[in-house]
Amino acid sequence: MQPEAETRAAAPPAPPPQWITLQLATANLLNLALPGRRFYPNQDPYSATEYERKVAWLGGMFERLEADVLGVQEVWDEAALKAAVASSGLRRFSTQVPGAENGAEGTPRVGLVTRFEVETLESVADFAPAEAVSLPEIGPVQRFERPVLRARLRTPWGMALHVLVVHLKSKRPKYLQDEAGNALEDRDDPAITARATMRSLLQRAAEAAALRRIVVEITSRGGEHQGEPLVLLGDMNDNAHAVTTQMIAANQAVAYDRGARDVALYHALEVASEPALKRDLAYSHVHQGWPELLDQVWVSEELVAASKFAIGDIRRVEVFNDHLQESRERWRSDHGFVRALARLRR
Repeated sequence: MQPEAETRAAAPPAPPPQWITLQLATANLLNLALPGRRFYPNQDPYSATEYERKVAWLGGMFERLEADVLGVQEVWDEAALKAAVASSGLRRFSTQVPGAENGAEGTPRVGLVTRFEVETLESVADFAPAEAVSLPEIGPVQRFERPVLRARLRTPWGMALHVLVVHLKSKRPKYLQDEAGNALEDRDDPAITARATMRSLLQRAAEAAALRRIVVEITSRGGEHQGEPLVLLGDMNDNAHAVTTQMIAANQAVAYDRGARDVALYHALEVASEPALKRDLAYSHVHQGWPELLDQVWVSEELVAASKFAIGDIRRVEVFNDHLQESRERWRSDHGFVRALARLRR
């Protein structure tokens, strides 16, 4: 008689997991630059000690995020970002900051850190010709102040994922100045400040409209990227329901127009199936004492559970903002970092 162990039929292999998870994050790094490099005329460059402290702090934050796809803003030197990623201990990550490979000029750039294969990556600086907007007393705006990063990734399980990393124009008033940077307006005059703020708003709106065209190009059903999800990561410099943000996302039209779902984007925090925080408590930046969620993750309907075209969903969203309550040394960021946990059906 054979032993029981030899006669028992082999157990069938365990079925593969139904869900694959990936983490998507955005982080404004607050002027990440190499030591000794003057990035703004009115700010001292980082000392070697400050730089090492900033790189180490960012490395620790990146390790906490452990994001598969991380969009970053305010990078002056790609080498500094690579040093921060190396400090995190994370391995096999691609790090790219178009326009900052040898140091950015004028304004900091946005970048991408990912463990996925990067199939295509481009820096979009110019608007389409018809998208130019004229700013009062300044003239036409035809470019993003900080170019948009557009990438198409390929996940290890074969799925294509589109990513946009953005940093829209801030709310800071746009005063008139000469080529040397000298003020041409009285910044203590409230009426002038209001007009300068209007210029910033118009520029952010122009950038939003130009970005909307890119979103529609990627998400439009029937287009070449049909069924491929899009993730937008960035510092929007406005809240999720602001006019400029909705110009990009256009999801408020979904309530009365089903056709709008195709080219809409959805705020990850609002479509998450397991919100980790109450929405009114989530903030990523404090401006003049007022907390706001300026840093956001947006997804196309392929990652919205309620959509009939869903191939996954957003499980939860977390905001890493404890450091905003600590001292304001510039080796920390003045923004919280936002991470969304997405699930995809195998």
